[in-house]
Amino acid sequence: MKKFFGEFKKFITRGNVLDLAVGVIVGGAFTAIVTSLTNSIIRPFINWIIALIGGKDGLSSIFTFLKKSYAADGSIDLANSIYIDWGAFITAILDFIIIAFTVFLIVKIVNSSREKFKEFGEMLEKETKKEVIAEKKAVRLQAKQEKRKFKELWAEHESEKKRLAEEKAKLEAEEKAKKEAEERKNNPTEQELLKEIRDLLKKSKS
Repeated sequence: MKKFFGEFKKFITRGNVLDLAVGVIVGGAFTAIVTSLTNSIIRPFINWIIALIGGKDGLSSIFTFLKKSYAADGSIDLANSIYIDWGAFITAILDFIIIAFTVFLIVKIVNSSREKFKEFGEMLEKETKKEVIAEKKAVRLQAKQEKRKFKELWAEHESEKKRLAEEKAKLEAEEKAKKEAEERKNNPTEQELLKEIRDLLKKSKS
């Protein structure tokens, strides 16, 4: 049983399953938006055009009756009639076109972003390789001049490089902390102002 739940946990935490779950949730919400867009905006507009042409009720009146059933008042009973609902069919086509076009745009944007990130990463990698090659070339020349082993001198170079990076990070952190302290000093909070006023009142009384 423990093994079964362990496998289930591993399954549900896999990246593709989580991506699929997110896709289903977003897709459901997006479908509701598209349906609202079609029914509330596009369909009334089409109904208006059809009404101008000559149709009375727009898409809702586009039927092809295979068998008509009449009510007691002589009107057509749609519930008991057999007919082809062209209006619902056209609405479904509109929904499909909107969803397909939107998905196409999203995929195109995502693919374009991935390509740009990939190109940027490759450029950074090339620049890093160029820097490393130049550093190795300089260290080899130094090793040759000092008649020392390249590996030994390269290890010293890497150690010095790491030390300088740590010092730079430390100085940046100190500078950041200093700026934050100055900002707090120039823009004190209400509690700090009240504390200063309290201290001044104590000094004046003494």
